[in-house]
Amino acid sequence: MADKENDTSHPNTPALAWTTLMEGNKRFVENIASHPNQDAVRRTSLTSGQHPFVTIFGCSDSRLAAEIIFDMGLGDAFVVRTAGHVIDNTALGSIEFGEEYLKVPLIVVLGHDSCGAVTATQAAVETGSMPAGHVRGIVELITPSVLAALREDSASDIDSMVTEHVKQTAARLLEESPIIAAGVSSGKTAVVGLTYHLNDGRAELVYDSGPIAA
Repeated sequence: MADKENDTSHPNTPALAWTTLMEGNKRFVENIASHPNQDAVRRTSLTSGQHPFVTIFGCSDSRLAAEIIFDMGLGDAFVVRTAGHVIDNTALGSIEFGEEYLKVPLIVVLGHDSCGAVTATQAAVETGSMPAGHVRGIVELITPSVLAALREDSASDIDSMVTEHVKQTAARLLEESPIIAAGVSSGKTAVVGLTYHLNDGRAELVYDSGPIAA
């Protein structure tokens, strides 16, 4: 019988979830994706419930499909997406749902190169002209990250701003959610921030709430 504490097919700790996630990304990058958990047997097995091993809070960008870039299947990931992965009450509540009710051991904030929402925010900061409609609300939420990147380096580029925004978003999850903070404090879950590189498909760690190595 497999040792459940070391079974990466059913990762139930932050370390095992992290290992499984990054092994999937490695397969995707190397073009040897195995497309796990995508058959009729898996579909049927999930009719009575779900036990995802990772919550991914990512940008809505069409190039950032989590199940593809991490080579996952049905029931593996609880996915929450907003443009520029900005936090509002609904997004935060969704992430808390994964923590509180699904006992997900790993929360990932996922940004990416050349993010359009961050680009729009940079333009607004530079010109003082805000976009129309509800896009303005997205830009307002990303502005602190852009300003922080510019304070660090006045010549900061978009990808550096994305990295800063991923870090700030991950930190805010812990600051604004006692549920998530308690999960991290107890060691039941971990929060990490990743930036996805469009050119080679690689996900790079830029933030973690504590040691996640097995």
